[in-house]
Amino acid sequence: MSDQAYVFNIQHYSLHDGPGIRTNVFLKGCPLQCKWCSNPESQKPEAEIFYDNNKCIGSKECSSCTNSCINNAISFDSDNKAVINRDKCTNCLKCSSDCPTGAITTQGTLKTIKEILDIVEKDSVFYTHCEGGVTISGGEPLMQGEFTINLLKQAKKRRINTAIETCGYADYEILKACAESLDTILFDIKSLNDEKHKKFTGVSNKLILENFNKLCIDFPNLKKIVRTPVIPTFNDNEEEIKEIVAFLKNKPNVNYELLPYHKFGEGKYKSLGKEYLMGDLKLDERFFEFINGYIKSKY
Repeated sequence: MSDQAYVFNIQHYSLHDGPGIRTNVFLKGCPLQCKWCSNPESQKPEAEIFYDNNKCIGSKECSSCTNSCINNAISFDSDNKAVINRDKCTNCLKCSSDCPTGAITTQGTLKTIKEILDIVEKDSVFYTHCEGGVTISGGEPLMQGEFTINLLKQAKKRRINTAIETCGYADYEILKACAESLDTILFDIKSLNDEKHKKFTGVSNKLILENFNKLCIDFPNLKKIVRTPVIPTFNDNEEEIKEIVAFLKNKPNVNYELLPYHKFGEGKYKSLGKEYLMGDLKLDERFFEFINGYIKSKY
């Protein structure tokens, strides 16, 4: 039995990731590499270094990080700020535990199912009258399949309303086993265009669509919230969205929502030593308002 997984955040009092007031548990690891990802710290399945140079007080006041790094992966630039050479870094994480200001931290903490559910249950007073509960998100929770299955089972034993947020890219048997302990599933369908899907997420959409079709057959009564992030140059056109609407037609117990593209996670890329691939692209807000109004009139 898998009893531990890397968690990078537990968010309380969420109103947008399932019915009622939710406690969101964010697991690390994702098989997709979406260019617009707002949680890049979720992509790797293990703990990793996160660096905020605004909190670095420089080598004149502190050199804890350089002293602790046995690989000489950390130096100081002309502004006297620490610089991490990611090619040399072995992810030993020692610098994060030695940094006194929190400039270098670790994204990802190993937690047990009991530890997670004990935290979730502290919010149970908010669930009672509003169908609230726990939502397992990521990253991709199905990537840590055995853990997620067991977490959902234990949540149901504690009478906690359950949901997961998934991209659907996983072995169907894992998805099926999770669905048996779910009250709601939030399922991303980003595009029906396979070529575009590969270009912007790194994977084909075929498995995702197959899994959703199987889920609808095997679990017709499961509440399904399908969501599409509307992304500039990817799917921000009427044809793309209406194709998804047609795909969802006659599927049982389905609601459909659009999510607007945003750049709130852009700064995290620098902290992880990564490049933000969407550049200066912006969402056409007038188009989103139009297409979102169309979707709301249908669902």
